[in-house]
Amino acid sequence: MGTYRMFGCFTRKFKVIEAAPPPDVKAAFDKYADGGNQITAEQLRNFLVEVQGESGATVADAEEVVLQVLQKRHHMAKFRRHALTPDDFYQYLFSADLNRPIDTKVHHDMTAPLSHYFIFTGHNSYLTGNQLSSDCSDVPIIKALKRGVRVVELDLWPNSTKDDVHVLHGRTLTAPVELIKCLKSIKEHAFSASEYPVIITLEDHLTPKLQAKVAEMVTQTFGKMLFCPESECLKEFPSPEDLKYRIIISTKPPKEYLEAQTNKDKEKEKDSDDDVWGKEPAELTANQEDDKTDSDASENNQDDEDTDASEPEMNSSKAPGYKSLIAIHAGKPKGGLKKALKVEPDKVRRLSLSEQALEKATVSYGTDVVRFTQKNFLRIYPKGTRFNSSNYKPQIGWMHGAQMIAFNMQGYGRSLWQMHGMFRANGGCGYVKKPDFLMNVDANGQVFEPRAKLPVKKRLRVRVYMGDGWNLDFKKTHFDTYSPPDFYTRVGITGVPADETMKKTKIKEDNWKPVWDEEFIFPLTVPELALLRVEVHEYDMSEKDDFAGQTCLPVSELKQGIRTVPLYDRKGEKLNSSRLLMRFDFI
Repeated sequence: MGTYRMFGCFTRKFKVIEAAPPPDVKAAFDKYADGGNQITAEQLRNFLVEVQGESGATVADAEEVVLQVLQKRHHMAKFRRHALTPDDFYQYLFSADLNRPIDTKVHHDMTAPLSHYFIFTGHNSYLTGNQLSSDCSDVPIIKALKRGVRVVELDLWPNSTKDDVHVLHGRTLTAPVELIKCLKSIKEHAFSASEYPVIITLEDHLTPKLQAKVAEMVTQTFGKMLFCPESECLKEFPSPEDLKYRIIISTKPPKEYLEAQTNKDKEKEKDSDDDVWGKEPAELTANQEDDKTDSDASENNQDDEDTDASEPEMNSSKAPGYKSLIAIHAGKPKGGLKKALKVEPDKVRRLSLSEQALEKATVSYGTDVVRFTQKNFLRIYPKGTRFNSSNYKPQIGWMHGAQMIAFNMQGYGRSLWQMHGMFRANGGCGYVKKPDFLMNVDANGQVFEPRAKLPVKKRLRVRVYMGDGWNLDFKKTHFDTYSPPDFYTRVGITGVPADETMKKTKIKEDNWKPVWDEEFIFPLTVPELALLRVEVHEYDMSEKDDFAGQTCLPVSELKQGIRTVPLYDRKGEKLNSSRLLMRFDFI
């Protein structure tokens, strides 16, 4: 019973009612129990195969599920029965631990070249907050690595006495952190969430003497973990499998810094958030910015990382020890974007573009971008005016095969939720194999055309049954001072423009355990790049609706059948108990 005080003078009492299992769950139990009051392991195996789509499930697998359910619910080591009651069966289906919506193991082919994968990538990985005045630290680097981020960016600058190297966001008020501290933290935490390689991208503003010092630091810190190619330029990148537990350095070779020119973005900041959890990502296109100030979106745009902001004399000589550590060469050839996207037969490299430059490139050179990314790396980074560390729409890059969509991991909101969703795929290892259509070349030498109108390939049917757990994760008055919450669920697709949509359930008033039992169907033209978006909100008549949890799931990895979908807070941390019971089918 929950008691809410109204206006300080009288109270309202609401009973917390346990929701009954949805009709689909009751029907499934009755069918597979053959009218009995228990489901045996053999009967459960039939349910797993026929309803849950687990074609390889065995009786032994089902027996293990039965054992786990009984141990979890009844806290006993030995049982007289080895079957599930209707309530056991329901609690199994509504368990985030036992009935997950996607696989938690690595299952993609990991033997292809690195360029065949989308890679979980951070931007200015050392920043604790905004881009102008926050502290620099190894703490956000550690946090990112523990989440599965595989590309870490460090900006290298001389310290005040020019005898050591600091990591900071140059020409801002950010407080520096020592490079050696960042390197040691990367070594310690690089493989805590994934065994696949960590790439360190360096934005280098150093003299040759300090570059030599960096080479010594890197070599001594990582030792045999460091991948150093035998030849100066790789003809093809090794595979994630080949590079397990290795550290890879990517930056511009020292000799090319002399030719680089500074081209800093001088746009004025425009806030990109319309509410506490951010704008809809579909609205976050660079075209909303004033073209007159879009100086870094031109064909000749230079990456902030690939641009040397130091004095020319600082790079008047080479640093061979430093250069030999660079496994992935960055840089942009002279002659504009068309030339920069040229695929060289005997050399692979990394090109970086701002989010605006990518948008303009895809309009004029869409298929060239796709072809380039079949062999080379393309890194996309946030525009310079995102001072508040907000993020942008990642789908444009993914549609064109860009492997490294660099995000501010402290820029919480819908765009980052989608990034988290993409990299829940493949066991959360930080590497997601690109769809075959992005890698294929047809008999006429043509590649995928991202702007082509495509037919519907499949339809995803989603049923939102119910939710539970908020009363355990939030205080009684968190959502409403005077009554239990009025929850509703938004569910939809983000992906290629033709597939994007959002729908929502009805509002369930005054209920901590809402039951919606509503169905939605989503036609998909490119299901391989689609993410299922789920958000729960609490309706507020007088103010903005309250946020109550979210998740994003890769559609290509969804397990069919009745599944429990755990929810996350706005920072992407998993809520302890809040979850939804849903059903997924492809029709």
